[in-house]
Amino acid sequence: MSALALSVLLSLVSAVAYAGGAIVQEQVAASSSAAQYAPVRRPGWWAAVGLNGLGGLLHVVALALGPLSLVQPLGALTIVFALPMAALFVGRRAGATAWRGALMATVGLAGLLSLVGASDAQSLDTAQRIGAAVVTGAVVVALMIAGRAAHRHPAVRSILLATASGIAFGMSSVFTKTVAVDWSGGVSAADLPSMAVIGVLATAGMVLSQASYRGAGLAAPLATLTVVNPVVAAVVGITMFGESFRYGTTGTALALSCGVVAAGGLILLTTERIARESAATGTGAAPAAAESPAPAAGRPAAGPAAGPVSPAGPVSPTGPVPVAAVAAEVAASRLPEKVLVPSPVSPPPESAPSEDAYAARRPAEGDAAPLSFGPFYGGPFVPPPLLSPHRVRVRS
Repeated sequence: MSALALSVLLSLVSAVAYAGGAIVQEQVAASSSAAQYAPVRRPGWWAAVGLNGLGGLLHVVALALGPLSLVQPLGALTIVFALPMAALFVGRRAGATAWRGALMATVGLAGLLSLVGASDAQSLDTAQRIGAAVVTGAVVVALMIAGRAAHRHPAVRSILLATASGIAFGMSSVFTKTVAVDWSGGVSAADLPSMAVIGVLATAGMVLSQASYRGAGLAAPLATLTVVNPVVAAVVGITMFGESFRYGTTGTALALSCGVVAAGGLILLTTERIARESAATGTGAAPAAAESPAPAAGRPAAGPAAGPVSPAGPVSPTGPVPVAAVAAEVAASRLPEKVLVPSPVSPPPESAPSEDAYAARRPAEGDAAPLSFGPFYGGPFVPPPLLSPHRVRVRS
C-alpha cells in the first residue's frame, strides 16, 4: 500500500474514532449531573477520551504520510460518520434538517481546507507564543462565561461551549506544530512551556466538548467543533505561519464562499435544535386554560343556567368586577323569608289524639305516607324523623 493510500485510510479511521468518541460523550452527558464538566468517575467518559486520543494519533500519522490538503478535508467527515453511527448504535436518529446542516458544514469545511496552500515549516518566537496563549485563554474564558449566562437556552449554550472547545483544540494543534518544528533540530528544554500549554488547551477542549453535549444532542455541537477546530488552525497558519490560499484572488473568493457554506450549515443545525426545544417545551402555544378564565369563587358561571341576572347588567369575566354588581346579584339570589317545603308528617297537635283518630289516619296497604307542607324559616333543610302510623302500646 502506498503512503498516500495509507494516509487516506488512517484519516478515515481517525474520523470514525472521533465520531465514536463524540457519541459516547453525548451519552455520558445525557446521563450525568448538570454540574459535572468532566465526569471522571464514569468509565464511558474515559472510553471517549481514549477514542479521541486514538483519533488524534491517527490524524497526526496521516499528516506525516500524506499532504495537508488531503488529510485535513477528510477529517471533516467526522460529523457525516457520527450521524449514522448514532442511529445504528444508540438509536438516535437525525432529521432531514440536521442532515442538510451537517452536509453543508462538511462540504464547506472540506472546500476551505483544500484551498489552503502548504508552506515551509516555521516556528513561533517567544513573544508570539505568549501572545497566542493569552489571547486564546481570554477568548475561551469569555465563551465559557457567555455559555454559563445562556444556561436557559441549551442550544445556544452548546454552540458557545463547542466553539470554545474548537478554539482550544485548534490552538493546541498550532502549538503542537511549533514544538514539532523545534524538535526537528533536536529536543530542547525551552519547549517545556509550550508543551504545558498544549496539555492545558487539550484538557480544556476535552472538558468543554463534554459540557457542550449536555442537553443539545449530537449534531450541532459536533459540527461546530469539527468546523471551528481546523478553521482556527488555518487562520493562524495564514496569519502567523505565512500560509496562503491557492489560486490567488480566485482561491481566496472560493475559500470565503466555502466558509459561508460551512457557517450556514452550523446555523441550520442550531436553529433546528432550537426549534425542537421550543416544540418540546410547548412555547408559542397558549394553554387552553388561559384562553377561557375560570369564574370567580362564589359566583355562578356564565351561561343560560347561571341564575338571575343583575340589574346592573352582565359583568365582563376578563375585567374587574364592580362591587355594586356583586351586591345586586347576591340580593337577587337570596332566598325569601318564608318557604314552603314538603314535610313527611304534619305538625304535632296540641293534644294527643285518640286511638280511633290513629285508625282513621292509617293508610291502606301499599299506599305511600301522605306529605304535608309546613313553614320553614330560612337555614338548611333537615328532614324530621319518620313516625310509624302504627302505635305501639306498652303495657306496664
